[in-house]
Amino acid sequence: MNITLLQGILVSIFALVAGIDFWLEGFYWFRPMIVSTVVGFLLGDLTLGIIAGGLTELTFAGLTPVGGTQPPNPVLAGIMTVVIAHTTGHNAATAIGLALPFSILMQYIMLFYYSAFSGFTKKLDVYAANADVKKFARLVLLPTVIVGITYFVITFLAVYGAQEPMKQFVNSFPAWLNHGLNIAGGILPAVGFGLLLKNMFKVKYTAYLLIGFTAAGFITFGNLMPVAVIGVALALIEFYHAREKDETDKKMRAIEELALTGGGEEDGI
Repeated sequence: MNITLLQGILVSIFALVAGIDFWLEGFYWFRPMIVSTVVGFLLGDLTLGIIAGGLTELTFAGLTPVGGTQPPNPVLAGIMTVVIAHTTGHNAATAIGLALPFSILMQYIMLFYYSAFSGFTKKLDVYAANADVKKFARLVLLPTVIVGITYFVITFLAVYGAQEPMKQFVNSFPAWLNHGLNIAGGILPAVGFGLLLKNMFKVKYTAYLLIGFTAAGFITFGNLMPVAVIGVALALIEFYHAREKDETDKKMRAIEELALTGGGEEDGI
């Protein structure tokens, strides 16, 4: 399916908003789950957007900017996964692998901006020393404006300008390559979740991980809602158990303090 000029502009405007949100890390609209869903809606294929959003979100689950490091860009990954699947007819798992070059391109552009914008700091020091509020405010906002325009231009060129060459290029792939990309796309969410577990995993919660894995992997459900309900139930058990433990600890500390201060008969000591 083709993408119209209006759809290309709307997707690019949303990329501008999501890109600025990613730059400022404000509302987390840049997460692939939201980006792909919105793009799918704008292209008239909401179901594809939700499926692509879920797969891409899992792929990027463990990729978070830390300090000066930048992971592949989640905004372009979310957008291009939906666009490639929509225009070429491939499924979302195959499209993830094809969207990664666009994501990496934006990653390097952002890294270049981080270095280039550091040159503004001297000017900002001068404006601050002179109490020149207008020039200071303009220079502070300038990087955000440049980043937003970059997202708009790159997205418009990738989504609308290059859709025909991209479609011909992808459709020229032999069957074995498409099959390989499909397998790689299916593995990427597991890699992303593995990276997330590497940072967040705690041994004491292994039982919950096994229960969730067994429920999601071996029990046939019509949808994932039962697994989510099981997760909520386990979270409630953990919450009330922890609260009861905290209350018990507080009582024990109070008894110990009374014992140390020599509580009388009225305290039961």
